[in-house]
Amino acid sequence: MEFSSSEEDGLVEDFIDVEDDTGTADVDQAVVTSQTNCIDHSDGSMLTAGDELLVAADELVKNSEPCLGMEFESDAAARAFYSAYALRLGFGIRVARSRTERRKGIEVLVTKRFVCMKEGHHKKKDVESSDKKRRKRLSIRDGCPAMMEVVWRRQEKWVITKLVLEHTHVIVSPDKVREVQLRRLCGKEHADQLQEVRRNVFGDTDACALFTYLMRKQSENSGFFYNIQVDSRNCLRSAVWVDARARMAYKYFGDAVYFDTTHSKNENMLPFAAFTGVNHHGDGVVFGCALVLDKTESSYAWIFDTWLTAMDKRLPFSFTTDEGRTMTEAVAKVFPQCFHRLCRWRVLSRCKTKLSDVYMRFPGLHIELKRCVNECDTMPAFDMFWGSILDRYGLRENTWLGSLFEARHKWVPAYLTSSFFAELSLTCRAETVSRFYKNNFTTRGSLLSFITRFDQHIDRLYTNEAQKDLASFPPEQLLKTNSILEKQAESIYTRAAFEIFQTELIESLHHYAVKVQDGPYEDKYYVERHSDPPTRHTVVYNIAEKKAWCDCCRFAFSAILCRHVLGVFILADVDMIPEPCITKRWTKKAKTGPVCVGRNLEGENQHTNSVTWRFNDLVHDAMKCAEKGTLSAGSFKVAKEVLRKAFREIENLTNAGPQQVGNRCSIG
Repeated sequence: MEFSSSEEDGLVEDFIDVEDDTGTADVDQAVVTSQTNCIDHSDGSMLTAGDELLVAADELVKNSEPCLGMEFESDAAARAFYSAYALRLGFGIRVARSRTERRKGIEVLVTKRFVCMKEGHHKKKDVESSDKKRRKRLSIRDGCPAMMEVVWRRQEKWVITKLVLEHTHVIVSPDKVREVQLRRLCGKEHADQLQEVRRNVFGDTDACALFTYLMRKQSENSGFFYNIQVDSRNCLRSAVWVDARARMAYKYFGDAVYFDTTHSKNENMLPFAAFTGVNHHGDGVVFGCALVLDKTESSYAWIFDTWLTAMDKRLPFSFTTDEGRTMTEAVAKVFPQCFHRLCRWRVLSRCKTKLSDVYMRFPGLHIELKRCVNECDTMPAFDMFWGSILDRYGLRENTWLGSLFEARHKWVPAYLTSSFFAELSLTCRAETVSRFYKNNFTTRGSLLSFITRFDQHIDRLYTNEAQKDLASFPPEQLLKTNSILEKQAESIYTRAAFEIFQTELIESLHHYAVKVQDGPYEDKYYVERHSDPPTRHTVVYNIAEKKAWCDCCRFAFSAILCRHVLGVFILADVDMIPEPCITKRWTKKAKTGPVCVGRNLEGENQHTNSVTWRFNDLVHDAMKCAEKGTLSAGSFKVAKEVLRKAFREIENLTNAGPQQVGNRCSIG
């Protein structure tokens, strides 16, 4: 399998760089750091292959140039070497091609080609004929053939098999590298790169089609929100749009948000991103979309802040992203009160690339890593399991696994017990934009056609949610025990949430709880299960407040009671789930009554008298009416009559003049 890929470099490494970055005012050091990190222009992310690799590559390249047959320990080492070589000569590089082979049932990376930034030619996209004038844009690519290709040999070495050192353009001599670095710091090269991204997205046409689409959507529904960001030349830099349904869904399920940037997997993909979450059925829900042409900290900060404005400045409890350094800085700026984590599924996915040679030798390694990450419910258990894997496979010196372990507090569930992430299951992932990309993306399609298909995808999500809201099942088909706890859970939870609760309840029957401490307000229990090795968890139960806490912290993570707490309830003869232990967002009534998900940055009552606040509140109520009114012909008729009657009363009240409006409001 052959593909062009940016390979998401900087996902975990860049986060570690942020943690260790102390900043410097020294110009020379700042120049070198910026140049080293920005030398790959394929995806715009900050490129770091690890300090040790870069230092080693820099030392090697001082006394040598690439040559056929040269060997490297890994593809990352080869990339670091070529990056340092390019830095010394004064040209930029990117990954143009990678190839994988299936060996023993595993996709293994076997070839990688690094090319000059000016390699290739811009391909014109086929666009519909139009009489409109099109702005001519220049491409930074001029067909430069310079490249280095490495292939993984069975001796577990990466070898240079193809090499072209000559460039078709002027490159800067070593004594002028500093001048080039300073020019790049001024933003000239970044502007050229951004222009190339625009050409890939819009072809030879302007972004008028996107603007027309956004304006049309807003004219059709006044609850539709959009905003665009342009640069100094009035060229599109970023865009954010959120429809009325997404804004309403966010009020119910916006406690945990995932900024899905699946496009960063492949440089040929459209730079489309989505704000997503999970509804009460455990299915994906979209909270908004973004076009990310400029992958800088300021651009991400603008996207996040604009989206937050559309959501009435209400913060989620947790915010999950795919990327590293630049996005991390933007999240810290816009979401200072949110817990930020890296998506563990993307981290585990990247392991297949980073450890392809190791996976080839040890096919069971990936399964063990997933078990370690997803099944360990305490920090000591994770550390012990992780260490045993490294020892079993001789990977103590592996740089990639070392970087993952250092950043474990940002992606491993056992270290993320202080915030809510709306994950019913740690082993099964809710459907994300990734699958939609896989099924719908084509390099021949336009941005507008892609967005249109995504709108249809969102429609299907809402239809599926409405159908599940109406679905009902006889209790006898679902219940597996005679427990009153199970019967109560079936009556209040959605089916997806109930099935997780049911699993935990059945597991609790295989645990035994022992009270170890009697207190005036709280009782302390040990809950154990015979296993190898044996496990013990501590549960504290406050009888007066009817609250329980377990050191596995599953309830804080997913808002579903764990097997250890349920084991204590069975021992203590607690027949009904206490009210504090029921989270509304997983119940059948998740979308009824008052909504107060997330944290409001501007206070609950600060703008309740403003026209904007009243408008948004009415749109929310109208959307609820529309959602229920479309479920059947009868409900549609009732909703129509109610809305018409309400509109006539409002119109009569408005025509009566401001004085009468004030009197009616005061009387009501």
